[in-house]
Amino acid sequence: MNRIRTAVIGTGFMGRVHLEALRRVEHVDVVEIAATSAGKARAAAEGFNVLNATGDWRDVIADPSIDAVHITTPNDSHFPIAKAAFLAGKHVLCEKPLALSVAEAAELVALQAQKGLRGAVNHNLRDYPMVQQMRRMREAGDFGDILIVQGTYSQDWMLYETDWNWRVDPSVSGPSRVMADIGSHFFDMAEHVTGLRVTALCSDLATFWPTRKQPKASGESFSGKLGTGGDTVDTSVTTEDFGATLFHMGQSEISRARGAMTASQVSAGRKNGLVLEIYGTKGGASWRQERPEELWLGHRDAPNQLLLKDPALMDAKARGFADFPGGHAEGYPDTHKHLFQRFYDSIRDPGLTPDYPQMADGLRQLVILDAELASHKNRGWVELA
Repeated sequence: MNRIRTAVIGTGFMGRVHLEALRRVEHVDVVEIAATSAGKARAAAEGFNVLNATGDWRDVIADPSIDAVHITTPNDSHFPIAKAAFLAGKHVLCEKPLALSVAEAAELVALQAQKGLRGAVNHNLRDYPMVQQMRRMREAGDFGDILIVQGTYSQDWMLYETDWNWRVDPSVSGPSRVMADIGSHFFDMAEHVTGLRVTALCSDLATFWPTRKQPKASGESFSGKLGTGGDTVDTSVTTEDFGATLFHMGQSEISRARGAMTASQVSAGRKNGLVLEIYGTKGGASWRQERPEELWLGHRDAPNQLLLKDPALMDAKARGFADFPGGHAEGYPDTHKHLFQRFYDSIRDPGLTPDYPQMADGLRQLVILDAELASHKNRGWVELA
């Protein structure tokens, strides 16, 4: 297979992110774009120099010449599109959450295995170079046994009652907003970096705006911050604005590590404030997405350190996630490039062990999310299988 033909389904914020990143991936051609209307699809296709456009994603699935699809649509359509793609023999790279339920996600995991295809979930944030450096240092034993895992994912784009997005609507986004949308990134990164699994948790969720002013004209993610006007309708809200979770981590029957995290879309001033901190018996580390080139290293009996991204100074296994030399910043768009390149490398080489978030990782995050929702409802701890 010399070149891989792929299609992008969805032309909103994430659709454009995928299209831009795909232009930087070798041996891959975007041959079609699908949207909710032919006009939207044509506009995106013209902008990205893609030959084919359609207002019906089923046209992509029906095209036998297309090898893979990217699903960047709202949450409620992830499962039917991914299932149809697998059944048609296509590889799938899907935005998170993978589906609206554990049962749907489990069906996709089983179907992928049955068909012998590749499947990825876009938990791209684990692909920052310094996140990978932290992971490799943990694997090398630099931090000792992990005792504490903590952090937050704080944003402010839903702070006002006039802020609106399709994620507010549970019929489209599912029963959770904040924990599904950004809390899942934290837990995916926490498990990926520490090598530990969440074994029990206790969650508290809050909806600060039980009524929001929904614009009669729709807008894509983050567009509300631009202050666009127009008529609105008062709409009841059940999805959360904020969530907090205490958790245990470990791979034995007795989980030693303890953790705490918060996720919020109403934290004034925080634009994309993902923070992950791990503390072990030998040392600690802290990484912040708003300063992604820095990794803080903490020591009990020596001066603390601030490690700046420089491939020449990184662990050999983490170095492959840093394409530019020290002092040349790499950020959010680059994480997608790295994930996509590894996904397509695994398609080109069937014997390659995937080094990216797979469908099973998407299922894992829905298992954690289910436990969080059950914990909040029952006001108590929930054990994870």
